[in-house]
Amino acid sequence: MYVISKDTPEEQLQLYKELERMYGKSLTFVSDPDLELIDLMGMKNGDVAYRGYGMIDQDGKVIFKTVNDHWGENMDHTVEKINKEYKKLE
Repeated sequence: MYVISKDTPEEQLQLYKELERMYGKSLTFVSDPDLELIDLMGMKNGDVAYRGYGMIDQDGKVIFKTVNDHWGENMDHTVEKINKEYKKLE
């Protein structure tokens, strides 16, 4: 599981540390300044990325994506949706 954003690695480190401080753990961040992976996922919105989440399989195929500004606030629903999509791969 990764967080992908246009932010620089330095900006992402700040976010990583803040998540770790708040929750006792964090996620790996991937910097995508040219929005290439974000565009592949269909999450590009002009010069920025939509907020949301999705899944890519090992071949780079987008399994699903969800645009949702409040995915973090609704973490139970987010995890439920990701688990449901992941189980479809089995």
